[in-house]
Amino acid sequence: MRGLIADILESGGVEVVGEAEDGREALTVVADTEPDVVTMDVEMPEMNGIEAVERLMAETPTPTLMLSAYTAEGAEETFAALDAGAVDFFAKPGGEVSMGVSRLEEQLVETVRSVAKADLSTSGRQRRTEAAAAAASPGRTSGAGRSAQSVAVEPNTTLIIGSSTGGPDAVERVISALPGDADLRGVVVQHMPEAFTGRFAERLDAASELTVREAEDGMRIGRGELAVARGGHHLEIASARNGRLRLKVIDEERGEGVRPSVNVTMESAASVVEDPLIGVVLTGMGADGSDGVRALSRAGGRVLAQDEDTCVVYGMPKRAADTGCVDSVLPLDDIAGGITGERA
Repeated sequence: MRGLIADILESGGVEVVGEAEDGREALTVVADTEPDVVTMDVEMPEMNGIEAVERLMAETPTPTLMLSAYTAEGAEETFAALDAGAVDFFAKPGGEVSMGVSRLEEQLVETVRSVAKADLSTSGRQRRTEAAAAAASPGRTSGAGRSAQSVAVEPNTTLIIGSSTGGPDAVERVISALPGDADLRGVVVQHMPEAFTGRFAERLDAASELTVREAEDGMRIGRGELAVARGGHHLEIASARNGRLRLKVIDEERGEGVRPSVNVTMESAASVVEDPLIGVVLTGMGADGSDGVRALSRAGGRVLAQDEDTCVVYGMPKRAADTGCVDSVLPLDDIAGGITGERA
């Protein structure tokens, strides 16, 4: 497997400067070679990927891409690795792993290049450390940047959040800072395989005052509820009546290059939702969301984008801002306030 990945990266123009059989050896190789990026399997002998990432971030901080099994158990372990400081993950297909990864050569090379550019100072691990220190300081409010007083949004506001690389932590940061009594309902579109989005929804639900579930076809959501788009599928808002949204899960290509696509969800919201609309584009590589924010803006919606300094990868937010349809570009910890109107 190491040989296959090395061949794929080398053929894609990425120089491979070292290999390691397990996490313990990886720490030594990284210290010796000082690479721009590390690919790390979750399951390894001697020292697993989670412990190795924790040690790596403490000893030789290096952008790391996890290689994860395409299973529910793999999802749990992968989120633990992201918590430990990994930037992103690449899900290995089931069945014949080598054959599956070979079919995804271009995607793997693109993801490695993207992770290599990541700013570790904006990683989830670093932000949680800073937040814990701030919470321990006298005179500081607790919570992820939430003010002590909840702020009302306009009645029946629909929220669409899109993200990719670095997104799981960024989305959690935003959602956990939204007041539970806000008149919000909406959708989170995170580029993520199907085996992972259910667990992602559970994490967001546990971290938030809002109710968060993985989207199902025909699901209706109302005030205080968010749905996470299912991996491998597009998600449309089929209708919006009496403050409730009806969702449609679509298992077909739409020419977007990713599934789920932020564009598909935002464009559907713009076409059927007559109540207030807010679109948010967070950290991620690529241009997904740029067409969507144009549609939201034409429909009279308000659009926010994460700023470059707090993005792990400033791709999607930059492309969104370049459309001229973004109303506010904000640091990550100010996004929730931008949604509620606490910050203009």
